[in-house]
Amino acid sequence: MPQKIPATVVTGFLGAGKTTLIRHLIENANGRRIALIINEFGDLGVDGEILKGCGIAGCREEDVVELSNGCICCTVAEDFLPAMQKLIERDAAPDHIVIETSGLALPQPLVRAFNWPGIRTRVTVDGVVAVVDGPALAGGRFAASEAAVDAQRAADGMIDHETPLSELFEDQLACADMVIVNKADLLGPEAAGALTDRLRGEVREGVAVLQSEMGAVDAAVLLGLGIGAEADMEGRGEVHHHHDDDDDHDDHDHEHAHGHDDFESFVIERAEIADPGAFAERVAAAIRAHDILRLKGFAAVSGKPMRLAVQAVGPRVESYFDRPFAQGEARATRLVVIGQAGLDRAAIERALVA
Repeated sequence: MPQKIPATVVTGFLGAGKTTLIRHLIENANGRRIALIINEFGDLGVDGEILKGCGIAGCREEDVVELSNGCICCTVAEDFLPAMQKLIERDAAPDHIVIETSGLALPQPLVRAFNWPGIRTRVTVDGVVAVVDGPALAGGRFAASEAAVDAQRAADGMIDHETPLSELFEDQLACADMVIVNKADLLGPEAAGALTDRLRGEVREGVAVLQSEMGAVDAAVLLGLGIGAEADMEGRGEVHHHHDDDDDHDDHDHEHAHGHDDFESFVIERAEIADPGAFAERVAAAIRAHDILRLKGFAAVSGKPMRLAVQAVGPRVESYFDRPFAQGEARATRLVVIGQAGLDRAAIERALVA
């Protein structure tokens, strides 16, 4: 019987640094063929585009599968299993599969899915990695912007579990084989050490709790754990059971449950920008002035061959050049803006396009 393909499940709330962690992983894969399944949210496949655009040989476009139909734990049969089967049935199967969940996904239903026929003989869960926003958690929050997480929840009409963030966080820790306290450099050694020690007291015995800066964790640390988590569900069971296991999702009143009218998102397009630093300040000012919860996208910078990735959660704005523009690709700037209903779209567009 051929050896099972190992898969790593990466959990964590919006803005914790899951995509940054995965980007660092594939940039330092040391020849491993890594395939990615990304549970995306929003009008642009930004996370998938960031990973596709990493510019290294080990990150081919066909190795990135995006699931944009909602929370991955609620669409296991419809989306996740077909995507997994497509990957493992390729002529050149990947050496490792990395799955980035939506921050709202309960990890346990996803791990259990690896026991399904057609999957269990081919793939095993090498480990579950929970990424934590260190500064947010140290400040008593589960994400840099909990309002942005709520906006994500409201915009996802496929979620069939109403789980408070505190309980989601406990479930992520309960299922984790490794916890990454990201952005530790923003905390300082003493505060980062205290938070790490606290989390070690909250996880199962034997679960590693590490610190990272910008998601920089060695591939040798993340991969090859050999846990086989799908066979160890009793040891990592849900702390809270809010997930409806009924396969017929059509009977759920998502519109009523999630209050879709409370939040909105739209795309702003503009021409090239001249100064990335000044543009980041402009984005930050627009966020403060208009209570924008989340902003992400790409920008073209005059005179630069590289595309600029822009991401903002709450007050933090991060930008970096991710890859060169392809030949014939439009040098456009496109940004997804997410916030509570009633955003002054015209004023926001003026602020970002001027």
